[in-house]
Amino acid sequence: MKKRKSKQSFFNRYLPQLLITPGTLVIFGVLLIPILFALYMSLNKITFKGADTIYTFVGLTNFTDLVTNDPWFTQSLVTTILFTVLTVVAEIVLGIGIALVLNKQFFGRGFVRGLMILPWAMPTVVNAVMWKWIFNADFGAANALMMNMGLISENINWLGTPNMAFFSVLVANIWKETPYVVLLTIAALSTIPEGLYEAASIDGAGGWKSFWKITLPLIKPVVLILIITKTIWAFQTFDLIAIMTSGGPENATNLLSYYIHRTAFKMNRFGSAAAMSYSLSIVCFFLTLIYIKLFMGKGDDGAVDPDKKPKRQRRLAE
Repeated sequence: MKKRKSKQSFFNRYLPQLLITPGTLVIFGVLLIPILFALYMSLNKITFKGADTIYTFVGLTNFTDLVTNDPWFTQSLVTTILFTVLTVVAEIVLGIGIALVLNKQFFGRGFVRGLMILPWAMPTVVNAVMWKWIFNADFGAANALMMNMGLISENINWLGTPNMAFFSVLVANIWKETPYVVLLTIAALSTIPEGLYEAASIDGAGGWKSFWKITLPLIKPVVLILIITKTIWAFQTFDLIAIMTSGGPENATNLLSYYIHRTAFKMNRFGSAAAMSYSLSIVCFFLTLIYIKLFMGKGDDGAVDPDKKPKRQRRLAE
């Protein structure tokens, strides 16, 4: 009896681990094998001879060549960083502002919230084609609207000049990705007790002060997640660039992810492309650490104690 009980207890104890083991192995296989193979590619010079693929070990040469012998990589990295900073800042600021408005009670709020999600739910390819037509130099809606409003006297070549092309893809990306920030921010705002704002108003705090002292600290963990995810997604922007500008004109929109694709599949430099991919991953990793360090100080989880009474309530209780 004791042996049978011990077997049953052993089985019951390790049953969850046994059940998740197959799925865990599959996930690690799907993730780990491509990562390791990409690392192997980044350390080799890859050439094709007929149907054969020849790998020649070169060590870290592919990584050092990115800085010393590839000026397009440096330009692409700078463009990507600028694109990421502008999109993330714009999406976070606009998203939080729109979420604060949509969190108020008004007629048709549910309908407006539903409409707000549509840009983010739209496939990126459809979004890119739509904005490419909007910014068409000859018969695009952007030129027609500005012409009718008297803002311009002749059509603007939105996608044909470097600065305007960069601005165009920036607008297209912000328009699509901001609703995601709105969605998560509304979810975070719904968890804040109304009593905190009532107590703050009793203490004489206005809307702006309540935002900085109550709203922002309570949604800070969500804002951190949004900044991290939006940064990574901005660094990975590919299909928007491929459809709208193909990296041009004059490499003004040649973001790193698109340049990696072009290096691998148009220049056949798969080792260099793999090295760029790892460099991009390292940049995203260190940016994530910096975000966490800046937003979550030592012992700070971004939470505010809802049971902590404001000064006026403490005085009344005394």
